[in-house]
Amino acid sequence: MLRSTLLVILFAFSSAAFADDFNYNSVSVGYVAAEFDDDFGGSSADGDLLAVNGSVGIGESFFAFGTVSTGEVDDILGTGSDNDLTLASVGVGYHMPLSESVDLVASLSYEYIEVSDAGISPDDNGLGFGLGMRFAASENIEIDAGINYVDYGDLFDERTSFNADFLYNFTENFTVGVGGEWGDDVTQYGISGRYYFGD
Repeated sequence: MLRSTLLVILFAFSSAAFADDFNYNSVSVGYVAAEFDDDFGGSSADGDLLAVNGSVGIGESFFAFGTVSTGEVDDILGTGSDNDLTLASVGVGYHMPLSESVDLVASLSYEYIEVSDAGISPDDNGLGFGLGMRFAASENIEIDAGINYVDYGDLFDERTSFNADFLYNFTENFTVGVGGEWGDDVTQYGISGRYYFGD
């Protein structure tokens, strides 16, 4: 279902006439509100996270990226108090233009997760894969969408999610975005500011 949705979006946008050169050099900071259901850690929980992301272009078609999200969530470890959550990833990506206004983007990443409180700090790591697109709807508006898959291992298992982001470019270098990610057992909504550098 998610795969079909992404393909429909890609083909619908591939004929758009707005020309845009996408920049893969950026840093961003944002706020994320996350909702975890019972399958994530044994009980449902809400959390507030600070997210920091960075991306650097490599040649004409590749980029490296990293992201860290950290904050406090409701008690999902059963310790009787709120827990600290840290999510991190680092990886490489490939982008290919489908038209003047659409880039197809694929990524491979190393993923890390840790939940801690009262001396208990279960963590896990694994691999992630993403497939999505960047669509320049106009000179000021960009819409991103994609499918993400992460396999953490035995502790937090595997999860698939769909994300969509709406970005408004105030200048060539500064963008504000809102978006969400909907997965098997985690739902996230966020707002961020992004700064582009280089070309």
